Order: sequence, then structure tokens, then C-alpha cells
Amino acid sequence: MGFKVKEDGNWRSFRHRNYRILFPANTISNIGSWAQRVAQDWLVLELTHSGTYLGIVTAIQFTPVLFFSLHGGALADRFNKRKLLIATNALGAFSALALGSLVITKNISLWQVFVLAAVLGISSAVDAPVRQAFAAEIVGHDDLPNAVSLNSANFNAGRLIGPAISGLLIAAFGTGPSFIVNGISYLFAIAALMLMNEKEFFQHDRPKSMTNVREGLRYALARPDIYVVMLMVFFLGTFGLNFQIFNALMATKEFGKGPASYGLLGTFVAIGSFSGAIASARLERFRKTRFVILAGGVFACAVMILSVMPNYTSYAIFLPICGVTALTTMITANSIVQVNSDPAIRGRVMGIYLLIFMGGTPVGSPLIGVMAEAVGIRLTIAGCGAIALLATLVIWFKYKDRVEVPADISVSAVLKSIDGNEDNKSN
Repeated sequence: MGFKVKEDGNWRSFRHRNYRILFPANTISNIGSWAQRVAQDWLVLELTHSGTYLGIVTAIQFTPVLFFSLHGGALADRFNKRKLLIATNALGAFSALALGSLVITKNISLWQVFVLAAVLGISSAVDAPVRQAFAAEIVGHDDLPNAVSLNSANFNAGRLIGPAISGLLIAAFGTGPSFIVNGISYLFAIAALMLMNEKEFFQHDRPKSMTNVREGLRYALARPDIYVVMLMVFFLGTFGLNFQIFNALMATKEFGKGPASYGLLGTFVAIGSFSGAIASARLERFRKTRFVILAGGVFACAVMILSVMPNYTSYAIFLPICGVTALTTMITANSIVQVNSDPAIRGRVMGIYLLIFMGGTPVGSPLIGVMAEAVGIRLTIAGCGAIALLATLVIWFKYKDRVEVPADISVSAVLKSIDGNEDNKSN
């Protein structure tokens, strides 16, 4: 009996065999990744007892995005994406297993955490744009919006389970086993990638492209419907999506809780995020740039409200609201950029998107850590929400009437329109 899924259903991406192979492997890998994130934060707090260092290690892990994500997008447009993903997963596995071994053998130092966080960051910076562009080859253009929603649900299922598992492991055995679990989880993703059938990939007859970063930048800057989305995710990602730091410092400094309670906060975020990802599969008709702006404003308000929750229980109960508003916004943003980009340049556009999305973290995370120690974590969270809300209001009033998708999204048409405008200005 074949695997039957409705062609217009919420699970239609599972009609594709390659997607069915990769999806469960990614679930395991995502659980491992979230387990490591919690363990890494807790390890840094154990070694330093400092919110500043917690922000610094997060910045180190995300700094490679600034240098490698654009080139990762160019690699995605030029080389075999499946083989690239095997390589990035292997590098991630090495980083996690090395860190876990150092912790278990009690040879860990803060500088080693920094170095291995940077290695993992390099792997992730290249992996992310390749993985985003790879989705279209697995399910095709028509099912791509559905795959984006399901992949986000997958990611947040990992967030739902991983922090809770990590919290229990840390309480029982210390941080080391969480890193080992993540290292092993990468092997499942590598195995799935090797089992995929390349003959079933959706290959596009794409026009020849220069496959350089500059062409991708020109294309994105010529598309207000895309670069406005990127502006939104920059402010929301840099100032709003910092729940790892928010939760770690609220759990320890404000509420006096231990690792299990901290891990549980990550699970509460994930309840909302997972719900938002599942609901997004039904919201494809709302996937417009204006919706991203409006939903981003709601998320910014939710972050500000989070800062005044009086105790651990109320803080935890409100986290799912933050999660659902964040994921509804981010899934819509991701879908708009992927679906409305010419396949010939999609990898580079996603590289730019991910650079904008995560590129503020190396600056934002240390700043949040410093501010939390200077003025307190509550005022810091409120300030982050206020900055995101102010940016949203400015973007809405400036760009709300300029974000329609052009009739022709091909590279040649979009770049030709730029050249034509430049010629008119010169005349």
C-alpha cells in the first residue's frame, strides 16, 4: 500500500518519498540541537556565573553568519546541496562530540566552549541557506509553502522536547551527555541524506546566472516585498528572539530556579512555537508582507508583557503566547522569501535572509547580557520589546504601500528594471 496524502492537505509534502526520509531524521537532529543549546548556556553559567559571558558565547556562535551565510547561499546555487549538507552535518557532529567529551572528562575550559561554539556556528552558517534552498528540490515549488510550515513544526517539536530532556540530563549527570546526544543526532541526518534518491529531486531549468553574492544582493534590494521582510526579521530576531538568554537569566537571577526548571521554560516556548507552526499550514492565504509587519508588532508587544510577569508560573504560562506570535511571523517571512524568489537565485537570497535574521545576534546577545547585569533582566526584556515595536511602526508607515509582489520575479526581469531605472536617472 502506498503512502497516501491529500494533494491539498496540511501534510501534502509527505507525498514525496525524499521528504518522508529526511523529516524524521531532522526531528531527531533538532531535538539534539535544542538539548545542546540548553546545556551550553548552563555550562557557561556554571563556569562563569555571568550573564555577560552567556551573551558572548551566543555571539561567538552566531558571528560566522556574518562571514559565511552569503557564501553558503552562493554554494547552494552552484553545487550539489545534498553533499553540502552531509559535510555541514559532519562538522556539527564533530563540534558536539568534542565538547561533550571535554565536559565528561572534566577537561573543559571557557575558551574551549568559545572555540567549539565558533565551529558549530560555521557549520550552521553554511548549512542554513543550503537547507532552505534544498526544500524546493525535495517537494517542488507548489508544495514549498507547506514544507516550510512543516519544517518549522519539526524544528519546534525539537524545541518542545530537547530542552526538557537536556534539563533532566543536566540535573542527573551534568551537561556532558546533552552534547553527546546532539553529536549522535547529526548521524541520523547524515544517514537520511545519503538514502535520498536524487532522481526524484525537482530540478529547475534555470537560466544561467553569475552565482555570485553581488547579484543576489542587487536582486533582493530591487524587491521591496522581500527586503521589508528582511528588515522585520532583523529587528525581531536581534531583540525579540532571545528566549535562551531571557529564560536563563530569569530562571536563575529572578526566580532562583535550577536546570530542570530552566529547561522547562524552553518547552513552554516551544508549545507556542509548535502550535504556531502547525497553524501556519492553514494560513497560506495570509502570507503577505503586510501580515509580517502586523504580526511582528503583536510579537513585540508580547515580549514587553513577558517582562512584567510576577513569578515563575505566570512567566512560564505566558511564554507560549510569545512562541505562537513569533513563529507565525517567522514562518510567513520565510515562506515569502523562498516562494517569491527566482529558483536561479534562491540560495543566495536565503543566504542574505539568514544573514539579516541572525546577523544581529553577535551584537545583540552581548548587549543584552551587559544590560541585564546593569539594569536587570526585566528592564532589558522590556527594552528589547520596545525597540522591536518601534521598528515595526516605522516600517509599517514607510513601506505598507510598496510591498506587492512583482508580476515577473525572474532574475533577468528584476535586474533589468534596476538597470532601466538607473539609466533614467542618469538621463
